[in-house]
This record gives sequence, C-alpha cells and structure tokens, in this order.
Amino acid sequence: MQFYDVIESRTSVKEFQSTPIDKDSLARAINSAMMSPSWKNNTSYKFILVDDPREKDMLASCIINDTNKASDAVKQAPMVAIIVADPAKSGVVADKEYYLVDSAIAMEHFILAATNEGYGTCWIGAFDEDKIRHTLSIPTNQRVVAMTPVGKATERPPHHEKKDVREHVFINKWGQSYTEKYS
Repeated sequence: MQFYDVIESRTSVKEFQSTPIDKDSLARAINSAMMSPSWKNNTSYKFILVDDPREKDMLASCIINDTNKASDAVKQAPMVAIIVADPAKSGVVADKEYYLVDSAIAMEHFILAATNEGYGTCWIGAFDEDKIRHTLSIPTNQRVVAMTPVGKATERPPHHEKKDVREHVFINKWGQSYTEKYS
C-alpha cells in the first residue's frame, strides 16, 4: 500500500477473524514501532504481545467503557499489543510527560504498519491500569499507556466523516483558518 492509502484505510476495527498473525508481518509492525522517534532517543516504552486466550480474557475485563465492543474485540482478536512505559526514562517539559508522547508515536507506528500488513486494530486507552499491571506482572514503575487488538478484520467500518480543516487548522495565529487551497 502507498502511505496515504494506509492512512485512509486505517479504522477502528472491533470484529476479528481467528486467523493467527503472520510472524513476518508482526516483525515488520514491531520493527516499525522501534523506529519511532522518542525523547532524546531514549526508548521509555516496551511492548507486550498477548496471544494466550486466558490472558486476553483478563485484559478484556480491565477495559472501562460503556459498551462491550472493545472488550469483545480483545477476546476475539488473535493478539493484543500493550504498550508500557517507564516515565523515568523520558523527559518532562512544562509539566508534559514525554513518555506518553513517545508511547503514542510508537503505538501509532505499530498500528499503521499493522494496517499496511492487512490487519485491523483499535486503540484502547480506557482501562484499569492496576489490574492490567497485576495480570501481566508489570513492575510498578511502569505505566500502561494503551493497548490494541490485532487481527484480520471481519468488518471494515468506514472512517468518520473528514474533519473540516477550517475548524481544526489555523495559519499564523489562532482563529485564522487554513484552507487546503492555501498558496
């Protein structure tokens, strides 16, 4: 796929086939995440890949939301990728903790690479962190940042409607709308 095709085809998938993840595809997705930029090139994050059905059930029970779709997706997908980070291995500037940024960039690289490999994903960030930490034996100095189920999609939901750039992008100053026809 071309880069912009990957961007356009990535959606939040919540229904998966049971087909196992191809090892070479997984390696390419993980290697893509490892190439992401981070605070002073310190890699504060680690990935945990879970394919054990019992562990996935436990992870699904940690999700906090008002529907069961994300929990069901975690149970159904052949694999779940969890990103965990050590805040001490990253920086803080003006009260911004960069381990969160580093982790988000790495997870997005992983998600886009998985999309390119033909897999669906769904970023999940609402969960009981302590319960996940206990379930996966994660040390207390590590923060659980996000997780995503990974697998062949049984559905490809359409993207939400494209956001109006005039409402979300400014040029030079707040409130001065950028347009795609900017020259």
